[in-house]
Amino acid sequence: MRTALSALTLRRPTSLKTALAMLRDDPALVPLAGCTDLYVAMNFGTLDDSATRFLDLWPLGALRRITLHDGTLVIGALAPYSAIIRSRLVRRHLPMLVDAARQIGGPQIQNRGTLGGNIANGSPAADSLPVLAAADAVIVLTSAAGERRVALTEFYTGYRASVRRSDELITAVEIPQQQGAQWFRKVGTRAAQAISKIVMAAVRDARPRVALGSVAATVVRVPQVERALAAGDLDAAVEALAREIQPIDDVRSTADYRRAVAANLLRRFWADTAPAG
Repeated sequence: MRTALSALTLRRPTSLKTALAMLRDDPALVPLAGCTDLYVAMNFGTLDDSATRFLDLWPLGALRRITLHDGTLVIGALAPYSAIIRSRLVRRHLPMLVDAARQIGGPQIQNRGTLGGNIANGSPAADSLPVLAAADAVIVLTSAAGERRVALTEFYTGYRASVRRSDELITAVEIPQQQGAQWFRKVGTRAAQAISKIVMAAVRDARPRVALGSVAATVVRVPQVERALAAGDLDAAVEALAREIQPIDDVRSTADYRRAVAANLLRRFWADTAPAG
């Protein structure tokens, strides 16, 4: 009996080198790993009709490693959220990513969903992306021809669109050593297992960094806000925030609500991370 899956092809490489060669020779291959987004798209019929050949990366265990190199935290693209939550390195160097991972779905999603998949999917409501943007993370893109590195803040070109070429895989995320207090908040219908109405991640040090999701077509950093905070002017930062985000009305919330909550989150971040005394 033929089914809706009969016309689909799945290739399963056993090494990264083989996977990259397959992508080089067949750019139409669609990489997949945990499939927490891909299966939803297939089920609802929103996947591109041309996507019929898939490249299963799940067996590539080397891409699940979480390591520290010269102060840089390196998280393999296939690291699932559950591994990020358990990792002593992530808890020590990027605790706000642990906070985000704990609020991404339930145990099933946390065991299957991967950091690289979240980045590749590129949803503006993705909970991990503001953390990576605020942390000045760098995405490692690898092809059969070699590697290149792109700052997360330069990775997206539009709604669910990025600079990744069809012959490239996201293989790792590199996060430089962080100074100062880290902060993460997700606002949704529920604390977890719900898409964010708005999400913010921030770092407070001599160069404050603030990133938000669900307020534009992509995750965004807000440089005017950051400059105002660096000058110690919270009111100016709140005013700048209203100019730098472009929230929309949708089924989850309204633009006005998102603007108001974003301002409240910014004030809460600044209060929560204020130096003692």
